[in-house]
Amino acid sequence: MKSYFQRIGRSLMLPVAVLPVAAILMGIGYWIDPSGWGGENVYAAFLIKAGSAVIDNLPVLFAVGLSLGMSKDKDGAAALSGLVAFLVVTTLLSTESVSMLQGIDIEAVSPAFDKINNAFVGIISGLVAASMYNRFSHVKLPQALAFFSGKRLAPIMTSMAMLVVSLILLFVWPVVFSALVTFGTSISKLGAIGAGLYGFFNRLLIPTGLHHALNSVFWFDVAGIDDIGNFWAGTGTKGITGMYQAGFFPIMMFGLPGGALAMYHTAKDNKRKVVASLMIAASFAAFFTGVTEPLEFSFMFAAPLLYLVHAILTGISLFIAATFHWTAGFGFSAGLVDLVLSFRLPLANQPYMLILQGLVFFAIYYFVFRFVIVKFNLATPGRGDDEDEEIVEDDDAAVSSSKNDKFKRQAETIYAGLGGDENITSIDNCTTRLRLEVKDMSKVDEKKIKSSGAIGINKVSDHNIQVIVGTEVQFVADEMTKLKK
Repeated sequence: MKSYFQRIGRSLMLPVAVLPVAAILMGIGYWIDPSGWGGENVYAAFLIKAGSAVIDNLPVLFAVGLSLGMSKDKDGAAALSGLVAFLVVTTLLSTESVSMLQGIDIEAVSPAFDKINNAFVGIISGLVAASMYNRFSHVKLPQALAFFSGKRLAPIMTSMAMLVVSLILLFVWPVVFSALVTFGTSISKLGAIGAGLYGFFNRLLIPTGLHHALNSVFWFDVAGIDDIGNFWAGTGTKGITGMYQAGFFPIMMFGLPGGALAMYHTAKDNKRKVVASLMIAASFAAFFTGVTEPLEFSFMFAAPLLYLVHAILTGISLFIAATFHWTAGFGFSAGLVDLVLSFRLPLANQPYMLILQGLVFFAIYYFVFRFVIVKFNLATPGRGDDEDEEIVEDDDAAVSSSKNDKFKRQAETIYAGLGGDENITSIDNCTTRLRLEVKDMSKVDEKKIKSSGAIGINKVSDHNIQVIVGTEVQFVADEMTKLKK
C-alpha cells in the first residue's frame, strides 16, 4: 500500500511539473499589467491567458498524468484512457446532467456538483484509467471484434468503469465534498495556527508521498480554498490568500541552506570537501527553484529526528507569515523565481518581509541543526561510517573525471549495486529519485550504490527501493534503462 501511494506521488509530478511554465507566463503578464489583469495590455493578456490555460485545467492534467504514470508501460493509450475517464465523470456529474438524472431543477442540485471538475476527481479518473489499462491493454478479443483488442480496448473499458464510478459518486460525492469543506473550513478558521499545522504535516508526509493529497485540499479547488489558483487569479483577500504558500519561501530559500551549512560544519574534517559539493548544489536548487528534495533526502532517513525538527520549523514559518499577513505565491515551489514573479501580483502583501524572515530562519536553522546534530550525534552527511564515505569520495572523483561519461558511470555503478539485470525488474524516476523494483533485496549492495555519489537510499518495501540522485536523475535513469536487457 505504501508503495502504491508513493507511485501516485511520483506520477503526480508529471502534471505538477507543468506549473512552472504557467507561473512564468502569468507572472510576466501580471508584471506587465498588475492592475488590469491583461485588460490594459494585449501582451499581458496573451501571457496571462496562456498561463491560465494550464492552471484552470489542472484536474484533467492530473487525470492524464496519473493514468500515464501509473500504467505499466507508460503508453500513450493509458494517457488517452485518463482523458476519457475524466470526460465521462465530469460530463455525467455536471449540474445539468445531475438535474436530469435526479429529475429536479438545476437550482435544487447539490452545490458539490458545481465543483466536480477538481483535482480529487482528476486523481480518481487517473487511477481508474491506469487500472483498466494495466488489466485490458493486452486482452485479445474474438476475431469479429479483433479491431478493439489490446490497447484500443483500454479506453473503452475505462469509459465503462467510469459509468460505475459516476453512479457511486452521484451519491458519495456530496458527502465527500462536505467532509472536505468541513476539514478545510476547520483549518482555515484556525487562521495562522491552521497554516502552521498545514506546514508541519506537509513536510512530515513527504517521505510517504502523501503530502500531495494534503496539498490538494489547500492549494487546489477541492474544498473551496484553492490558495494557488485564487492567489494567481487575484480573486481572494489580500493578506489572507496565499497564507498556505508564503511561509514556505523562508524555509526553502533560506532555512534549508542554513541547515546545509550546519551539516557541512559538523562533518568530519576529511569529509568536508565531499559534503560541500553536495550541500552547495542542493542549496542552490532549493534557493533558486524551491526543489528541496536533494537537501531533505540527504538527512531524512539518516537523521529522522533532524527531519522532525525541520517539519516543526516549517510549521512555525507558515504560522509567522500568516500572523503578519505576509503573502506571496508560487506555481511550482517556493524558490527565488516564483518569489520574484509573484512580487507584483495584486494579492502579494509585503512579500519582501519574507526575505527578512528567511534571513532569520537561515540563522535559526543553522544553530538548531548544529546543536541537534552534535547533541544527538546524528549521522548526517560526512558523519557516518568512514568506509562508506571513503568509497563515495573516491568514486565521486572518478565520476567527475569525465563530464561526458558522468551519468553513464553513475548509472553503471548503481545498476551493479542493485544486482544487475537479473535482479532489477523496473526502472523509473521522479524529480530527484530513482524508483526501482528488485527481485531480491538481499542482493542490493548499498555501499556500491553510495559509491556512485548517490545522496541516499530508501528501502520502501521488500521489492521497492529508491536511490536519491538529485535534480539530474532523469539522465541517470536514461542510462540505466539502456543497460536493462
